[in-house]
Amino acid sequence: MIDNKNPEAPERIAYIKIPGNVDISVKDNYLFADSLTDLVIIDISNLDNIQVVNRLEDVLRGNVIWPMADFYDYDGVDSENEIIIGWETASEPRLISEYEERFGGGIMLDAVTNSASVGQGGSLARFKIVNDYLYAVDSHNINVFDISNLENPKDLDDVYAGFDIETIFNRNQYLFLGSKSGMYIYDISSPSTPQFVSEFQHGTACDPVVVDDKYAYVTLRGGNSCGATESGLFVIDIQDIKNPTLLKSYEMEEPYGLGLKDNLIFVCDGKAGLKVYDKTDVENLEALNHFENIITFDVIPLKNSLLMVGDDVLYQYQYEERSIALLSTLSLQ
Repeated sequence: MIDNKNPEAPERIAYIKIPGNVDISVKDNYLFADSLTDLVIIDISNLDNIQVVNRLEDVLRGNVIWPMADFYDYDGVDSENEIIIGWETASEPRLISEYEERFGGGIMLDAVTNSASVGQGGSLARFKIVNDYLYAVDSHNINVFDISNLENPKDLDDVYAGFDIETIFNRNQYLFLGSKSGMYIYDISSPSTPQFVSEFQHGTACDPVVVDDKYAYVTLRGGNSCGATESGLFVIDIQDIKNPTLLKSYEMEEPYGLGLKDNLIFVCDGKAGLKVYDKTDVENLEALNHFENIITFDVIPLKNSLLMVGDDVLYQYQYEERSIALLSTLSLQ
């Protein structure tokens, strides 16, 4: 946890070790986190006395693709010939690059400001809190939880959503799910039972999504286990929510997360750095900034500053009239 009252000098103040954790979300003084197939609820009202107040066991059954373990680099190991011979008593050597490919670098952002009771996650988030409900996606399902009682969530029926679901984003009454093969849209007017609305299909690629009132913005990353060979930023017209259509695509190198703030769009283009565009005319994005020589992963556009994480560093930028400027950095190691 990071105290960010002064964005120019953020401070690390607490660390919570959660085995098998991939994502988190916060509401009021409670943090919700996955721990392998369990949902853990943690009271963070007193950072000097953080307490686990509940654990819902085996409610995220599709959350684990392979057994979680410590990862190390081993020279001369043929990972294709390695097998797991035991969950509790044996470890399987794998390359760090394999781990990062599966979990995107292992760092997830969730920001809470004094004016908001619900944390704001990045575009690569797999958890999303909307009012009294927590939606957690695994590779095939939307796991739905009633969190009106924050200490005692209710595990509701899962909603089957498709294949290779990776991310979740909320805009108004809709959930937008990014998958390796497309974007799925679900209506949560009845929040306990999300209803399928439509989908946009694309070639196989890793796929986070963010949305404004008219358009969805999707980054597709190729050259990896997701299967695609090309990478880019796709702009999808969602004004007819039942018939999303591709409006424009822009070439990128290896994009991960992205974010929106007013007329600005921020794209984390992996090793190619952080790119900032003016999206006033979405069919002709105007490049404003390109922060090179940094590895970028995901962003959270806050009211007064932009958070960006990459390569075990938290970067913060202040907004300027039509761009941003670096405000501070903090090592996360």
